[in-house]
Amino acid sequence: MNFSAQIPLLSHVSFLDKLLFTKHMGIMLKSGITIIDALHILASQTRSATFRDMLEGVAKSIENGQTLANALGKFSRVFDAFYVNIIKIGEDSGTLDQSFAYLGEQLGKDYAFRKKIQGALLYPIIVFTGAMIVGIGISLFVLPQLLELFKGFDVELPWTTQLLLWFAELMKNFGVIVVIWLFVVLVTGRLVTQLSVVKPLWHRFLLSLPILGNIIQNTELSSFSRNMGIMLKSGMPINTAMEIESHMTQNLVFQKYGENLLSSIDRGKSLAKELETGKYPKIPLIAVKMLSVGETTGKLDETFAYLADFFEEEVDDATKNISTIFEPIMLIFIGLIVAFVAMAIISPIYELTGNIKK
Repeated sequence: MNFSAQIPLLSHVSFLDKLLFTKHMGIMLKSGITIIDALHILASQTRSATFRDMLEGVAKSIENGQTLANALGKFSRVFDAFYVNIIKIGEDSGTLDQSFAYLGEQLGKDYAFRKKIQGALLYPIIVFTGAMIVGIGISLFVLPQLLELFKGFDVELPWTTQLLLWFAELMKNFGVIVVIWLFVVLVTGRLVTQLSVVKPLWHRFLLSLPILGNIIQNTELSSFSRNMGIMLKSGMPINTAMEIESHMTQNLVFQKYGENLLSSIDRGKSLAKELETGKYPKIPLIAVKMLSVGETTGKLDETFAYLADFFEEEVDDATKNISTIFEPIMLIFIGLIVAFVAMAIISPIYELTGNIKK
């Protein structure tokens, strides 16, 4: 076996690998192929060496008498508790092919959802990255050359040119150090936000941001609702489903929400009543009211499924507007920088030529 499959830093299984595996397993099991044969076939077809070893390991565990759910559970980095529990329910009820088909459908929705967000953010990221590269290039290679030119001018330089010259001299003498320092600050900032003391505050701060915060909030609510709807529809008790979901979310604010909701459910309190206490400000009132109706009618799984679609549409609308909102802002910002540099360069030249004419 490839032991790198057990080491996170040396291995990676993409979401697409997991999606294709799930869909193909559902199709092959429905056509009558055994679990072990299906695993060997998919292992031979995957391009990921890590995933191939993983599937072979799952097949070997099943041959040794373990269930598929237990075998998949050994690779929790890829097959989380949600995935494993849905497979376990399918094994216990004899509907494993349907469980894989249902998981494949939901993973497909998640994949399309991720692509929408990535596509919406692609243009602003490209423009911002391009501007940063051009800015660094000008600072390191162009401005230091202008420094010597303007120092020879026998005129009083305007404040824009003086500021530009100060920055040019800084980049000439310490340019490489400044770039390295900025990189170190970014990396250090990333590491600091992952500290157990800082991470909850950082997640709360992200949720408070004007545009990005709403997108993160609705993304978390969509994922939470869809997972809860799937687990409840499969027959899983609500406290078990809530426990699994509370460990799945990456945002610590919503993770705490899940833990508090689980605690209240274990005490016999209804989900809607707990949400109405006001201790969950990031869960909107419409969700609370709909979940109350879902509990009353006994259709909580359908309510969660509807909420998942609702919040996904909210994120979809928000991401579509990102380019519309940020494009003029970035163009104005870049335009102001270009205008400042142009004025800083042209003004002393214009003043010098004016003195020559006089």
